This record gives sequence, structure tokens and C-alpha cells, in this order.
Amino acid sequence: MLRLRASEIAEAVGGRLVGDDVLVTGSVETDSRLVEAGGLFFAMPGETTDGHRFIGAALERGAALVVAEREVEQDVPHILVPSGVTALQSLAAEAIRRVRAVGELTVVGITGSNGKTTTKNMLQAALERHGATVSPVKSFNNEVGAPMTMLRIDEGTRYLVLEMGASYEGDIARLTALSHPDIGVVLKVGLAHAGEFGGIETTTRAKTEMVRDLAPEHAAILNRDDERVRGMAAATAARVAWFGTDPGPADDPTGLWADGIDSTLEGTVATVHRGEESWPLRMRILGEHHVMNALAALAVVDALGLDVAQAIEDVAGMPRAERGRMEVLEPGGGITVINDAYNASPDSTAAALRALAHMSRQAGRRSVAVLGEMAELGPHSVEEHDRLGRLVTRLRIERLVVVGAGAKPIHDAAELESSFGQDTTWVATADEAEALLRAELVEGDVVLLKSSNVSGLLALAERIGTP
Repeated sequence: MLRLRASEIAEAVGGRLVGDDVLVTGSVETDSRLVEAGGLFFAMPGETTDGHRFIGAALERGAALVVAEREVEQDVPHILVPSGVTALQSLAAEAIRRVRAVGELTVVGITGSNGKTTTKNMLQAALERHGATVSPVKSFNNEVGAPMTMLRIDEGTRYLVLEMGASYEGDIARLTALSHPDIGVVLKVGLAHAGEFGGIETTTRAKTEMVRDLAPEHAAILNRDDERVRGMAAATAARVAWFGTDPGPADDPTGLWADGIDSTLEGTVATVHRGEESWPLRMRILGEHHVMNALAALAVVDALGLDVAQAIEDVAGMPRAERGRMEVLEPGGGITVINDAYNASPDSTAAALRALAHMSRQAGRRSVAVLGEMAELGPHSVEEHDRLGRLVTRLRIERLVVVGAGAKPIHDAAELESSFGQDTTWVATADEAEALLRAELVEGDVVLLKSSNVSGLLALAERIGTP
């Protein structure tokens, strides 16, 4: 966080300062439990509680200044604003403006229906050797999370990597207007958040916002394998660089591509190509689908003129993509647990199931899939859960446990479709699933847990994956 006077912050957010013109030297927080001495606390109404209730707690932890939407009872310098979210975004934009003015800040924005967090982590690993790099904690990518990441920069920050998520059209456009990315990356257009967007075409328009307003001197990094993303090249004035498994036409070789892709329980391999050059990629991260995320990160490195071969080594050294994302746990007894329950969409779940089937079959081990609900699919929910049940059957995954009412169509479809002797069970809760798994799992089993956060499978995976 930049060191700013309260008066400078008030001017940036269009608010009214009440009290002393203190110097803010700590971080900006919306959670009072994270406030540090000299920090700035944004008191904002939320879905389940109201930040104004925790101003006292923030002060106890050393907050120097509060931004609030109503009068503050405590004796503390504070700035009154009509909207805390708008003020947070305005302050983030001011931070980026100031750092750009005095430093060499490069901003990279990443969007896509799947893979944002993994790609962000890979890019963090590759860029941090070249300069101070800031990227989101976990998956902070919405109207509050993205500005919070922006506000972690200071005058010494060289690279700022942002995830840009969206629930509605216009969300990504607002985030790009705050941060003005130098490089925009679009990974994939799928059905994540389809219930809010209303359909795949609306999703495509929303993701196009990532590259639509880039200047000609900027770069758009696009997935050549995805038809909808490929079409975004016509919507941007920026120079386009590609990544994917398709080398592209001979007269347009710009970008990176991979072949020789394979995944085992020990990791994932591929060969990365750029023009006449090739490099082996050997990742500890599981799943062939993560090669696309690696290619996207490497394409950014290439667009920045940095060493691609070194970046491949950096990505290869990562022990995991992220907590709860194809994370391998070894609880003992010859059982392997793959925790991929941080989040789920139709595309990411299908990719995880294919990885499970392929890796377990290669190793000669039994495959067990524990699937929970994929949230935010709206009217597509039953159809997409049904489709997964049929995919489990076609992949010949040997044991299926489905958890929760929202995911029950997976079980129903697998039960109706199965012609391979699949054993499928539906249970209502994660606790029931845990009891079933502890009674049934045997040496050699490979267990995938995949769901959206609402299902509680992330905690379940960690419980059964702990020795």
C-alpha cells in the first residue's frame, strides 16, 4: 500500500474527511480481523453483515483511518462516502495512476471461465524473479477483490497480475477501466456463472471486455483452441499473441503451442513450441488441462520479452496449482486423494474427471469420483449436472459418490446411463459422504473430490486426505 494522507485519500474517493489528516502507512482492509497498525479500514455493508459494526474492532487492531458510508461514533479520523465499493475502486485506480507515474508498473489482466487462479499463480512464479510482483490472494477477482489486490502495490512494484471475474456484462469493463492492463489474457469461454449471465453468448461478450479496450501498443493473449476466444481477435486493437495446442497457420505463427501432452499421478508433461524453438515442460501439477494455463502464462512472459525457457523451469517447480485445485494428498494406506473442490464449472469438472480416468487407468488403480454441486448455473443446472453423470459413465470411472441435492442429477444420470457396472451413490451431506468413504476406500484407490465451495467438499477432501 502507498503511504497516503487522509486528505489525499478523501480527494481520490470524493469523500468528506472528518478529523485529523493522518498518514496511512498500513494495508487497506475490508475485514477488521486483518487490519494492521496504521492501516485503512473500509466499513461496507455486505451480504451477511455490515462492516460498520466492526469499526471498533478495527481500531483495536490499530486502524489509523476509516472509510464509511455513515457517521462514525468512535473518535477516529474517517472519510464519509456514498458508496464504500465505489470509493474502494476509486482509491485503487489512484494507486495504479501514482505507481505508473513514478515506476515501471506493468499490469496483466486475466479472465476466462476456468483457469484464472492457476494461470495467475504460474505467472507469479515466472515474473517474481524479474521484479516485485503482486497478484491476488486466493481468487480475489470481483468488484471488491480486484481493487483490494490493486491496493497492495507500491512504488517498487514491477508487475501487477489481476484476475478479472464477472457475474454480469460490464463487470470486466469496469475493472479494466480501473487498472488499464498492458496485457489482457482470455483463457476460455464456458458455462461458469451461466445462471447470472443468461447464456454462452452473453458470457462471450463479457469476456471480450478484457481485450476490447486495449490500446494498439498493448497485447491480447488469446486461446487459439477456443472458437469464441479466437473470435476476440477482431474485437481488439492490440497486437494478438496466441496459445494453445494448435500451431496455427504457417503465415500466422505468433505465440506458443504444445503437443506431446500427458498426465500421470506424478505430474504432467508436454513439449512447448515457439517458431523453430522447443522446450520440454514437466509440471508437478496434475491434469492435462493445466498445460493450457501454463501456455497462457508463458505467452505473457514471451510478450514481455522475458526468458521463456526460465519461465518453464519456474512453472515446473510449482508443487501445486493452489489449495483445493488438483492438489494431491496422501493420507496413507496406499490411497491418493486429489482435492479439486475449491470451485467447479462444467468444463473444469469434465477436465478433472478425464484426468482421473486417464491417470488411474495408467496406474492400474481404482478410480473414485466424489462430486458436489456446480453453483451459479441457473436454468442450465440440471442439464449440466446430468451431462456429468453421463460423462462419468462413458469414462468408466469405477465408483461415484454424489453429494447434495443440487448435484443429484449427476447420480440419476449415471444410474440410468451406466452399462459398465458403475457403482453410484447419492448422499445428502458431506458428513454422510465421509462416513461412506472411510468405510469403503481401500489401498490403491485414487479419489477425486470436485465441486463448488457451497458443497463443503473442500473441507471433506482435507479431512480424508490427512494422515
